[in-house]
Amino acid sequence: MSDGILHAIRVIDVCSGIAGSAAGLQLSEAGAEVVKVEPAAGNRQRGTPLFRVLNRGKLSVALDLETPDALGDLLATADVLIHEFTPAKAAALGLDDITLGKRFPRLVVSAIGGWPPRHELANALPRETLVLARLGLLDEQPGHRPGPVFVRMPFANWLACWLCVVGVMARLIARDRDGRGGPAHTSLAQAALVPMTMHWTRAETPTAVFAKGLDKHIPIPLHQCSDGRWIHVHYSPDKAPWMSAAFTEFGDAEVARLNALWPPSHVAPNFGANRAVFATRPAQDWVEHLWAHDVAVQIAAPFGSIYFDEQARLNGYVVPVDDPLLGNTFQPGPSYSVEPPAQVRGPLHALGADNARVSAHQPAVTAQPEHPVHTALPPLHGLKVLDLGAYLAGPFACMMLADLGAEVIKVEAPAGDAMRRLERTFSGTQRGKRGVALKLGDPQSQPLVDALVRWADVVHHNMRLPAARKLKVDYASLQALNPGLLYCHVSAYGPHGPRADWPGFDQLMQASCGWETAQGGLGNPPQWLRFGVGDFFAGLSSLYALLLGLYQRNRSGEGQMVASSLLGATMLSMSEAVAFDDGTVSEVDVLDSEQTGLGAEHRLYRCTDGWIAVAALEPTEIEHFQATVGATPTAYFSTRSQAQALADLHSAKVPAEIVSEAQLDPFLDDPAHAAAGLHAHYPHAVYGHLQQIGGFWDFGDLPLSLNRAPPALGEHSREVLNALGFTDDQLQPLADAGLLKL
Repeated sequence: MSDGILHAIRVIDVCSGIAGSAAGLQLSEAGAEVVKVEPAAGNRQRGTPLFRVLNRGKLSVALDLETPDALGDLLATADVLIHEFTPAKAAALGLDDITLGKRFPRLVVSAIGGWPPRHELANALPRETLVLARLGLLDEQPGHRPGPVFVRMPFANWLACWLCVVGVMARLIARDRDGRGGPAHTSLAQAALVPMTMHWTRAETPTAVFAKGLDKHIPIPLHQCSDGRWIHVHYSPDKAPWMSAAFTEFGDAEVARLNALWPPSHVAPNFGANRAVFATRPAQDWVEHLWAHDVAVQIAAPFGSIYFDEQARLNGYVVPVDDPLLGNTFQPGPSYSVEPPAQVRGPLHALGADNARVSAHQPAVTAQPEHPVHTALPPLHGLKVLDLGAYLAGPFACMMLADLGAEVIKVEAPAGDAMRRLERTFSGTQRGKRGVALKLGDPQSQPLVDALVRWADVVHHNMRLPAARKLKVDYASLQALNPGLLYCHVSAYGPHGPRADWPGFDQLMQASCGWETAQGGLGNPPQWLRFGVGDFFAGLSSLYALLLGLYQRNRSGEGQMVASSLLGATMLSMSEAVAFDDGTVSEVDVLDSEQTGLGAEHRLYRCTDGWIAVAALEPTEIEHFQATVGATPTAYFSTRSQAQALADLHSAKVPAEIVSEAQLDPFLDDPAHAAAGLHAHYPHAVYGHLQQIGGFWDFGDLPLSLNRAPPALGEHSREVLNALGFTDDQLQPLADAGLLKL
């Protein structure tokens, strides 16, 4: 096994939850030596597929963290510490930022709490269901019934994993510059807010489109076929021959009648008629027909069946792991590509198997400079990024680079990014950038593109690679202009296999991975998880790959192409199940038919004045819950107000939270959120004062860069191109020809 990019890095992972454990896995498979620290009795989840997947290949050390300075010897040799303690618990263990900064000045520390460390709820129990309830996100997910619904995918944990490793890499890169480590914290609340960048924003002078946003009740094109299976179609299928012929047979009046049965859909103008036509043929027939005519579609598959998908296997997103307890399994593999490549490092080690090895073998930590440079610059200050992406995954990743201090130039066509028609969604992925509206692929505009490429350290995009080659912005073309370039690409299905160049979207990955079936609830039709998680998984995983490439370039001097995909990044969220040679998949918890939860102790309950969320997951919590509510919990809650029920549960030490509803304005008005850095404000060229969701990390002494609004179309074209040496006399003819918007 060759050394990975992080082969000289040692990570101490003392996490028990999904987010921190998954972050440790990502660092491990990128080459770091990751030491998993567990109590002497071991984690009670050790036998579950989820624990065994997320902690595979790590060294295992058993020790009592309550012992004074239990981690001292390990931290003296470490580069990174990942933990999930609240600030109060961390301080009690001597793991607070001040103490660690004094003792281990080069140590990078990432705490994944429930809330940001500067939030008034920072010491609240970091449990996802409770965080989503408090934020109001359970009310943002549509269900098969009115009111808030339980969200089956623990998406905040998976997003927090990616935020953690991106923060760690950004801090390691800043350590090379500054000579010191420090915090790289994130939280479940910040992770949960990632997809809300599309929705939770306010403008002083909004346009009608911006003000409207995207209502959660817009019909989603999930259609049942004649064999009872469901397909998710992205964008209009009206031009596909079978659909077009059916419309002709129906006639305009019947098409109009069928459409009138449903609310308007922004992705399918003939939603009702489509629904009637899809019901006439089996799902597989429809999928093959639509694929043949370049319409993006997937069957809403059972949970876990993606493990047997050809495309997933050809790209290494599914890997075989011989687990000592589970046997021969298939598990999620690395979701991105870099050089040297990420590699699976074997199964879970036995508890404490590496105690002696870790204490005997202490890798050298790079010496601290005698006079470190004390700066207060964002982690990625000075990095120059050219964003050629569109829609969501690519632009979101580049927005995160801007948040981290990079200088980002967004290039879009003079007619605008296709996502601009959804103004609020577009704005949620564009802040921090300067905008240039320029036509790619035209000989007259090519000198401008070449100059931008030579300026950049990084080019990032998510267009299909055949289109990139046609526009001459593929890696080979751009590397010839800038040999040290880091080139990052986000695809739908991965770089290899029959679907390598196919169109794909978040919704289709949710469908194929089984999350839509899981979110539907027992016996119900599948349902899309509105939070668009696949796009954000892919964007953040591409950012992780890019920062690995940057870390490597800082040592080798060589650029490279790195990549991620919607499918690969969504695959990681399948880790709670593994597959076997016989075609079966391990069991997972199933959402109930009412979409209220996974069992009596982890679900939503209706009170007299609203809903309450209970997340009693530990044995003592379950006992206290049962003792409080008795044998019929629904009856107990139905006679109490939210406040009464919450008081009873908290008195019994049962984790619970009121389920907030309609939180867009309350969130943006909340001073506690503002104090924690969860709000951002700036003047916008069209919208006036713009307020959006704020920072996704807390780097302590290093600031984020949250001071530039999303660009209006072509807002900075003249400024950027003048700075690259082009005069107005050179630019105006291009503008007159429609190749440039000034």
